[in-house]
Amino acid sequence: MSITLPESFKDKMKDLLLEEFDAFIDSYERPRKYGLRVNGLKLSAEAFEKLAAFEGGLVPVPWAENAFYYAEGERPGKHPYYHAGLYYIQEPSAMVPAELLDVRPGDRVLDLCAAPGGKSTQLAAKLQGRGVLVTNDNARERTKVLAKNIELAGIRNAVVLNEEPAVLAPVFAGWFDRILVDAPCSGEGMFRKDESMIGEWEKHSVERCSLMQRDILKHAAHMLAPGGTLVYSTCTFSPEENEVQIAGLLGACPELEVVPIPLAYGWAGGRSDWAREFGGDTERVESVAGTVRLWPHLTEGEGHYAAVLRKRGLKCEAGETEPGQKAEQGGKAEHGAIAAEHGGMAERRGKAERRDKAEHGGIAERGAIAAEHGDKAERGAMAAERRGMAEPGVNAEREARAPERRGNSERGGKSGRGAGDRGRAIGSEPERRGGGKRSRDEQLHKRAGGPGGGRGSGAGVVDAAESWRRFAADQLVGAELWPGEIIAYGSRVYLQPPGMPSFDGLRVVRAGWYVGEAGEHRFEPSQALAMGLRREEAALTLQLSADEEAVQRYLKGETLIIDTSRLEQSADAPDRTSLQEGSTLKGAELSNKRVVPKGYVLVCADQYPIGWGKIGGDGLVKNGLPAGWRRM
Repeated sequence: MSITLPESFKDKMKDLLLEEFDAFIDSYERPRKYGLRVNGLKLSAEAFEKLAAFEGGLVPVPWAENAFYYAEGERPGKHPYYHAGLYYIQEPSAMVPAELLDVRPGDRVLDLCAAPGGKSTQLAAKLQGRGVLVTNDNARERTKVLAKNIELAGIRNAVVLNEEPAVLAPVFAGWFDRILVDAPCSGEGMFRKDESMIGEWEKHSVERCSLMQRDILKHAAHMLAPGGTLVYSTCTFSPEENEVQIAGLLGACPELEVVPIPLAYGWAGGRSDWAREFGGDTERVESVAGTVRLWPHLTEGEGHYAAVLRKRGLKCEAGETEPGQKAEQGGKAEHGAIAAEHGGMAERRGKAERRDKAEHGGIAERGAIAAEHGDKAERGAMAAERRGMAEPGVNAEREARAPERRGNSERGGKSGRGAGDRGRAIGSEPERRGGGKRSRDEQLHKRAGGPGGGRGSGAGVVDAAESWRRFAADQLVGAELWPGEIIAYGSRVYLQPPGMPSFDGLRVVRAGWYVGEAGEHRFEPSQALAMGLRREEAALTLQLSADEEAVQRYLKGETLIIDTSRLEQSADAPDRTSLQEGSTLKGAELSNKRVVPKGYVLVCADQYPIGWGKIGGDGLVKNGLPAGWRRM
């Protein structure tokens, strides 16, 4: 055997699997399966296959949209397409839960235990830029990776939070149409992928993980809207963390029901007998047979467990208030059962479409999927250490001035929605939430009413919202039509999805799409803005080939010297150029215009953005790629 499994683990699995045990153990001798998901919002799977050259070929993952197996020797994380957000590297079994959630454009979606963000990027791709994704993790250090993966994916309609489920539950009571709980677990399905998980499994017991999962689930149920869908998943095999959890939740929340998952692709059904044996609630225990297990000896993956639950309109015993009382009323169409092909593609009507048209009319496709180590399964058994959240110790002013530092959180203030203060940088005072004196960032923070609104600032104080508007008018195309509220935390500016509840008192890592920071003399666009753009939305782009040396130099943070004929100016861009013989901008109907470009340029590899540069008239492109995004 290539790895040494704990004896207690093998003994337990032998008792559970009986005649299947030998096949299960033999699966650890087989080569691992590697997977990636193509970002269907930037290009189709067919286009990606033509664009990307994989020597070992690509084989479709049968249960996931736009997903492929690739050969072990490939290194997709080193290719410029990875840095452009064209795909996300993910263990194939881990792709199942987001597929089962059946997300549609316009939905309100919560990924409750999201870090490092692999499943969040999968959910965001299904939203097509419409609706909202709230992605949360209670471990502050892990939200750094989560926020970066959200930004690398180019997601515009996401909010990143750093909270305990118990804190989120009263704020978002009955608010979400779809909730994913990919719970911290003992990580038994990840032993082959990461052998360090074996030590963590022995350190943190299944029992401790089970207690944590139970608490997470009860609060998740409280945040689910009537008619909504909740998917619970783990990357472990223990019944205590799987069937027993679902049986217990059904007993506590009679308004929840299991939506049976059709068995396909070698999937096995949940085990109600194991739920009874390990102490599951007996009243509705038979329902867990409708959940699903992915075993490594039966499928091409490391293994997973998943359950789909739907909420009727009754009160959940676990909640402090009636679920749904803060949710929109009227037009609450129930969601259909999960269909065979992807575990839930039945037609839904009414609510999501109406809200989508009201809040996000006409948004073009958005987002991307990208990360080197996307699946969050490695957190598995270490999850027990998350329960003690350390107080933040980040200097607020330093964080407000460092837009590209990952993981600097902001926390909602006590002023309330109507007063205009929506939050502040954390670390300005010792209290966990609210109270105390305001920090400088909170004093500067404003809430703007959207692309045409906003409040002015006092004399000598930078109006961050107005600074963003000026930048967008000069450097972007069509930004005035983008949906969302302009939200400023100090000098940092976000576009927040419409219709969000107040974040007062919450730890906010990203209040929306982080577009940049207002300096004293100019607006500095963020890397997140670059990754969220389509090339035609930038006034000026530098078009490079992904296989040329200039792309590698850019990704390492180097300055480029280019032939300005490689620049393209959008036909709808404002005039930011002056005459100079020998410089030609391409772009629609501009091929004969002799100009010198000025200002920011969106650097693209094979038409896909990878970051900002700043160009002068001599063809010198100063590198705008933040240090944390550079390829070392």
